Amino acid sequence: MTTTTRFSGLTLRPHQFTVPLDYANPGGETITVFARTVVATARENDALPWLVFLQGGPGFSAPRPDGKSGWLKRALQEYRVLLLDQRGTGRSSPITFQTLARFSPAEMAAYLKHFRADAIVQDAEFIRRRLAGENTRWSVLGQSYGGFCGVHYLSAAPDGLREVFFTGGLPSLVRSVDEVYRATYQRTLDKNALYYARYSDDAARTQEIVRRLLEEPVALPVGGWLSPQRVQQLGMGFGASYGFETVHYLLEGAFVEGINGLEFNFVFLRGVENVHPFDTNPIYAILHEAIYCQGEASRWAAERVRAEFPAFELAADRPVMFTGEMIYPSMFDDFAYLRPLKEAAHILAEDADWPRLYDVSALQANTVPCAAAIYYNDMYVERTFSEETARTIRGIKTWVTSEYEHNGLRADGEKVLGRLIDMARGEIS
Repeated sequence: MTTTTRFSGLTLRPHQFTVPLDYANPGGETITVFARTVVATARENDALPWLVFLQGGPGFSAPRPDGKSGWLKRALQEYRVLLLDQRGTGRSSPITFQTLARFSPAEMAAYLKHFRADAIVQDAEFIRRRLAGENTRWSVLGQSYGGFCGVHYLSAAPDGLREVFFTGGLPSLVRSVDEVYRATYQRTLDKNALYYARYSDDAARTQEIVRRLLEEPVALPVGGWLSPQRVQQLGMGFGASYGFETVHYLLEGAFVEGINGLEFNFVFLRGVENVHPFDTNPIYAILHEAIYCQGEASRWAAERVRAEFPAFELAADRPVMFTGEMIYPSMFDDFAYLRPLKEAAHILAEDADWPRLYDVSALQANTVPCAAAIYYNDMYVERTFSEETARTIRGIKTWVTSEYEHNGLRADGEKVLGRLIDMARGEIS
């Protein structure tokens, strides 16, 4: 793949690599990993250092640039940027219900076990050797789950790293999946209180929506069901700076006057489908709990831990609490294109054979310059756990801020990345 594209001061070049599905079996099945180089056109022939961007998720492709703005604008001042489609996403042997149809449920589960952070980092190292050179270190910018991958990178292959920048992406190194969800459920309750304080009328509106759905779920236009639980899952957006508004503007158009009286608005039903990425990005659903597992089974942790927080129980006569970034078994019934993955999801939820991702002793001996933005009120990545991790990674510099939500890199990327670069290099504290 050698086609080069130039527009808006950017030069883009695609790359495609054939890599082992399982690096422990290099002669076995292979998959394709796609990446795209982006460089400022004025500097495309310069010998620039590399910056690899690792997207949040799991299960989302790298950004598709349409101009020089945000964090990319800052990065292109001094880097050649590599946008990596993590395996199973974008153009990297994508995982969908269609591509998984060739497998039995057991085969599907076994295949999907090769799509966690450890394999993503092995792909990155494979690509580094071919693009940058065996002896050339590169920098990494990890957003959210991309930061989880970055911490594994520091644990497993620090010799490939020049510096690492984290934005909302320092995972707990040792806490169980249950502890992760206990923390995030409490953060989500806090967000619910703030949401209803801002949009008090939505309390009655949401309760009416759920009351109707408890009587009878509603079929969605593209397939699947609008269940009460799926309404609660709209709260997944509360962790972004614009999340409250996204949910409110959707809910305020929930009903229209139809031929038989008040009914659910078709636009609302389509809107619910559009804000949930699980059908189009099934790795996000099927492997989300597994990203926290090290030698333990998740056993549907979010579902189990939810029972410890009775405020989330559904009833026609009580306030509706939105949930956050939690995955439930019911989703594999409610989402039409998750249904073919249901049995594999159950197999993976009971699987305790997940390797350790983080080497505490290696992180305590770290010599790679690192800087991390930790968002004080982060709903997705518990701030206190991130601070624990930062105390373990030798030499990391942290910026704990309430100025941004979890999407700080998207909201104000030029400033956020610029500060982290300066911190890592000792130009600011």
